[in-house]
Amino acid sequence: LELAPSSFVTEGALIDRLGLGRTPVREAIQRLAWEGLLDIRPRAGIAVAPLHAGDWLRVLDARRGIEVVLARSAARFVTREAADLFHEAALAMQKAVISGNVLAFIQADKALDEALAIAADNPFAARVAAPLQSHSRRFWFRYKADTGLAESAEHHVALIRSILDGDEEGAAKDAKKLMALLRGHAEAAATR
Repeated sequence: LELAPSSFVTEGALIDRLGLGRTPVREAIQRLAWEGLLDIRPRAGIAVAPLHAGDWLRVLDARRGIEVVLARSAARFVTREAADLFHEAALAMQKAVISGNVLAFIQADKALDEALAIAADNPFAARVAAPLQSHSRRFWFRYKADTGLAESAEHHVALIRSILDGDEEGAAKDAKKLMALLRGHAEAAATR
């Protein structure tokens, strides 16, 4: 989120900025390139993927079904460990809403997605969802970060409640509602 869409950066600049060695930075660059967040251009540098509002709709179209699968599975298989992670994510999200801290909200959203992956006990679905969730957060930050935190938090908390109640149908319904909310924001961004 710190690197502007369509900007360029070098591997060396990332190493300096992050204070990490060459190998972990290269591995991260490769992973982010695979996810479509970076474009490696030999002898030119690394381009941060541009953001086009219409692509947010495509991301959400791909994400909707997998989120329902994860939500149902999480409600079925949630463990005490995952429940604790959900509680922490919900609390962090609510604190971010109260303080109006968009970056903290996005971090809480990521923590919730990680709890969902653990609770669902389906590494295949989680691996499909992770890059879509990353793209979605990036679009949210660019097009919606200024408003809508409270409404989004309400939808996330409803999903968490259904999962913790073991309500597979409720979790699926809440995942669809959350995706519909995000889709509404994406449609608004695409028409700006």
